[in-house]
Amino acid sequence: MTAPSDSLSDSRVKTLNFNVGVLGHVDSGKTSLARALSSIASTAAFDKNPQSRERGVTLDLGFSSFTVPLPDHLRVPGDQNDQCDSLQFTLVDCPGHASLIRTIIGGAQIIDLMVLVVDVVKGLQTQTAECLLIGELTCPRMVVVLNKTDLLPPAKRQSAIDKMTKRLQKTLENTRFKDCPVIAVAVKPGGPDAPDTDEPQGVPELMELLKTQSYRPDRDPHGPLLMAVDHCFSIRGQGTVMTGTILQGALAVNDTVEIPTLKVTKKVKSMQMFRTPVSRAMQGDRVGVCVTQFDPKLLERGVVCTPGSLRSLHAGLISARKIGYFKGALATRAKFHVTVGHDTVMAKVTFFGLPSPAPGTGAGPAPLDAPFSFDREYLYQESYAEGPGGGAPDPEQWALLEFERPVTCPALCLVIGSKLDTDIHANACRLAFQGRLLEGFQDKAYGESALPRLRIAKMKHKEGQVERVTDDYTVIGRSLFKKETNMQLFVGLKVALSTGEAGVIEGGFGQSGKYKIRVAEGLRADTILLLGSGSKKKGKGGGKTEPGQEEEPRAESHPVSIHLHFKRYVFDTHKKMVQS
Repeated sequence: MTAPSDSLSDSRVKTLNFNVGVLGHVDSGKTSLARALSSIASTAAFDKNPQSRERGVTLDLGFSSFTVPLPDHLRVPGDQNDQCDSLQFTLVDCPGHASLIRTIIGGAQIIDLMVLVVDVVKGLQTQTAECLLIGELTCPRMVVVLNKTDLLPPAKRQSAIDKMTKRLQKTLENTRFKDCPVIAVAVKPGGPDAPDTDEPQGVPELMELLKTQSYRPDRDPHGPLLMAVDHCFSIRGQGTVMTGTILQGALAVNDTVEIPTLKVTKKVKSMQMFRTPVSRAMQGDRVGVCVTQFDPKLLERGVVCTPGSLRSLHAGLISARKIGYFKGALATRAKFHVTVGHDTVMAKVTFFGLPSPAPGTGAGPAPLDAPFSFDREYLYQESYAEGPGGGAPDPEQWALLEFERPVTCPALCLVIGSKLDTDIHANACRLAFQGRLLEGFQDKAYGESALPRLRIAKMKHKEGQVERVTDDYTVIGRSLFKKETNMQLFVGLKVALSTGEAGVIEGGFGQSGKYKIRVAEGLRADTILLLGSGSKKKGKGGGKTEPGQEEEPRAESHPVSIHLHFKRYVFDTHKKMVQS
């Protein structure tokens, strides 16, 4: 693997970049924490957005950094050419307000470690829990920071911290962050309006903890470039700067990049990493890229990539898992806010799964990124199917997402479905399901060009009644179809009588939706007896019924029901009925 130090090939000091996301409920002190930790701020750090300053809350992602000598546990034994000298922590300050959760989801996908900031007085709040869930979906490690300890009465401070720590550890027991470290701090003693004379409490200890929790992320400079852009602005005399994080691949000065949503390509004029000019950057690096002759108003947030490497999709297939804390229904045909990669768009969802396995044979769901097969047959679901309980996993299932507008994203990207229109003051999780994008459909007419390949069957069952017997091999049925039904579509389909005989629909009978069923092996004697004397032949000229002529239905004391089972493939353009 190429060393991460290649990303700062212009500098004498080789630096490993490590991205730390700072998440938590609004007003928990995230930005104050980032400010206390950081020595160098980027153009987008510390609520430079004018609305952020006016309202006193973070409205967008903020970025800042601090650098420390490389900890011993990150040193690579052997070749000194593959060695870094310092560790740069890039802090991603995510907004905490509920209405900005789509920004939080985008920010969380670029981090290596999450710092969850909790107000020690208020404890876990709704958005804190949502941030915890996002962290579970996007990063492997977490540190919990209990902030505002200065607001606790000195005599009860330590006992309150211990009590909150135990409560948090119990909450985290069944998550991937079990046994994660918890540290208490007061990054802005006296509150946000207090003078800056009081030193932050616990910040040096937090820095040491972050160093021990750091690791060498798996960075790979190969493959096509994908960079998540979060800010775009112009510098007079220089050009337009796009700042963001490289999610995959590498980027160098003079490379050509594409802005796929605009179908525009630009040449990279220069690059910087926190005010340090560099000629190359790679996966995991936070970088500012300067291009010329591009209006920054056209790209507030999005992605840039190697030309031709990304597709714009009108629909996609994902693996699907419900998020356990979501209490609403996951119904087919419902619309959700779907975050696909770094874009959030409304989408209609259709859930489907596999035929039920025999008891005891289920192996549980496959990994979310397991390849999707068009060769299998699937079952249509009216809603997401949950497991039987008792800790058993949900059955393996998928979802078709039909986007209200095209989205541009890479294969296997993270997908999160949410109900962001839920009341933000309600104590309810809005994150509904997650998955990975397995297949995408670029054709706007995907309903005709692609979906017929998708064999999702909807099982159908119709029930009618035998009205009378016409002979030992034929019965007339009713209540299975409406009178306007095209009976020719059902000719030849098999039916079963509740008395056990199997028959085939021969055609319609009359004009009111009745039909004729042929029982090839003949009706049993007890069935004929049960249905009365309708099978007895009429005497000569004795009111014989003409073919197609209807008789008045006779009152049956023991009606015999008719059962028709078939399936239709949801996306079959011919709407054929299929029987096994």
